[in-house]
Amino acid sequence: MTRTEITTAAAAPEALPGLGLTLDAAVLGRPGAPVLEGLDLDVAPGEIVTVVGPSGCGKSTLLRTLAGLLPLLGGRLSQDGRPVEGPAADRALVFQEDALLPWRTLRANVELPLAVRGVARAERRARADEWLARVGLGVHAARLPHHVSGGQRQRTQLARALAGRPRAVLMDEPFGALDAQTRAGMQQLLVTALRGTGATVVFVTHDVDEALFLGDRVALLGTGRVLDVPRPRSRTAHAEPATAALRREILASLTDRPAP
Repeated sequence: MTRTEITTAAAAPEALPGLGLTLDAAVLGRPGAPVLEGLDLDVAPGEIVTVVGPSGCGKSTLLRTLAGLLPLLGGRLSQDGRPVEGPAADRALVFQEDALLPWRTLRANVELPLAVRGVARAERRARADEWLARVGLGVHAARLPHHVSGGQRQRTQLARALAGRPRAVLMDEPFGALDAQTRAGMQQLLVTALRGTGATVVFVTHDVDEALFLGDRVALLGTGRVLDVPRPRSRTAHAEPATAALRREILASLTDRPAP
């Protein structure tokens, strides 16, 4: 991803307040097979919380529960103090696989959720074009997904999620399948694209450095701990003593032994 493509996402549409998401003594999973029990998590409106934890600890289950796709087995889940009772347009879920429809153009893929919600054709076209431009894909709007790269498909998925003006974006390792350079570009693009939207973000990742770069706080799933990340956000922050110490602490929580 080029610097030009990243800077196309500088302007923001009208902002809606982010959702406050709260889990109290929550039991997550499927009936007869709980994955997480007694989970407490409070995500403030507009913040980015990254979630890390060992494989199989329930990170994807957490996102699907926050999205309203999986009902709680116990405890309480609320947004802005009101119970979450199912999926809603103000909570967008973004997966590792882009899930674009191969027979629809990039523009038509971004428009699809808006069409399902009954947004008028002219408005959904305008929103799709605006967000494709903001993620650096304006000139590719008429192309089909198999004619663009994996990183471009993920940018399309991001545009599709944000075009709906959600108040919370729930992201399940969306950059996990990308090469290191493309992944770094997508991380920066996400930060830039979110600027001014007001959206709350819960971002699941296996990558500790990604968690530290993106997150205002890092939730260590299974430990009950949520740690503040030193700021300002920078690619070179890993060299700072406070960030390096936090990185070691997170790695230790993942391996259950002191990190080098």
